[in-house]
Amino acid sequence: MASQPVFDLASSAPISQRLRRTIRRCGERSVFERKTLEIDDLRQIDVLTIEHGMRLLRLGPGDSGIVPAFWRTFAAGRGPYALLCAASQHSAEPGSLLIEVFGGIEHAPVDVIDDALSHFQTRTRGVVLHIAPDVDAARRLNGVRAHCIAIDFAGVAHEGVRDWLGAAELVTAARQICNQLLLVNLRPDRALAAQAAGATHAVFCTLEPRTL
Repeated sequence: MASQPVFDLASSAPISQRLRRTIRRCGERSVFERKTLEIDDLRQIDVLTIEHGMRLLRLGPGDSGIVPAFWRTFAAGRGPYALLCAASQHSAEPGSLLIEVFGGIEHAPVDVIDDALSHFQTRTRGVVLHIAPDVDAARRLNGVRAHCIAIDFAGVAHEGVRDWLGAAELVTAARQICNQLLLVNLRPDRALAAQAAGATHAVFCTLEPRTL
């Protein structure tokens, strides 16, 4: 896992840390030998992510951290309970914990999403819904009660002026369903434009140096 700073676009200051994880095959009898992961595998990965992530973040008073989890863990059976147990072990930490939920959220009914959120969102815990970079996918979530929406801009064309017209439409649509919008892998030179379109936070990508 690696830690990335999350910037408040209004103040241009880092206000949180987001953990990015990479899942690798380990050992000859790894579960990753299978083509797909079962729900128990996903739950185990997510619980370990929270436990290790909290140690890595070391949240102090007023700090906040974002750790990833799979939607299949968050929505199914004992998943939310397992995540809550993992998070509660670190309840003495003075900071706030946000769970960034990935995978298939756009196809779930809003009432199902809200029911899953109700088990986790408290004064010191919240949920970030990571959705596909698609305007229609964002609009289908209208009315959801998430703490924040996140969109990965790595695959969204937003370098040129013409590209930004479509990107801005996506930002505006996503912001209409939630008061906070986090753009991941946003170009730093698009920060002001992203804020104007409605984004509130960003994790910036590293720009490749240009050669002439």
